[in-house]
Amino acid sequence: MSDEREMGIELLRVAYEHQMNGRLDSAIEWYTRSIEAFPTAEAYTFRGWTRSFQLRYEEAIEDCKRAIEVDPTFGNPYNDIGAYLIELGRFEEGIPWLEKATEAERYEPRHFPQYNLARIYVRIFAYDKAIHHLKKTIELEPEHKEARRELRRLTAALN
Repeated sequence: MSDEREMGIELLRVAYEHQMNGRLDSAIEWYTRSIEAFPTAEAYTFRGWTRSFQLRYEEAIEDCKRAIEVDPTFGNPYNDIGAYLIELGRFEEGIPWLEKATEAERYEPRHFPQYNLARIYVRIFAYDKAIHHLKKTIELEPEHKEARRELRRLTAALN
């Protein structure tokens, strides 16, 4: 492993620790240092995730797009873009990003984009599609309480 890569990974760890301790501005600085040392999809994605906690969704989306440029096989930024677009009320725009997340080579947990697709389809009144994605969410993550609750609510409302 190169010195730059090792340094980038170490800085990523420091950034994540700051983020988990609620020091968001500091975490963003450390993620930026990690990117400067050795750009990784993870550092861009996590910096975007941190910005999303500050409601800076447009910047978070840009970080995720940079992450995809670095590693298009990493599924997290596709899902995150979809989730941020949901927060911005741009539902239909999020669908292709979430669909790409479901197909990403390197992505766990796979139920997140399924659940986010269901959230969109509920919002745009495409209930059959929402039910399909809720069932897929539960298939991938049987303990997903929100998906189970929403599936029960939707099926009861439609019957």
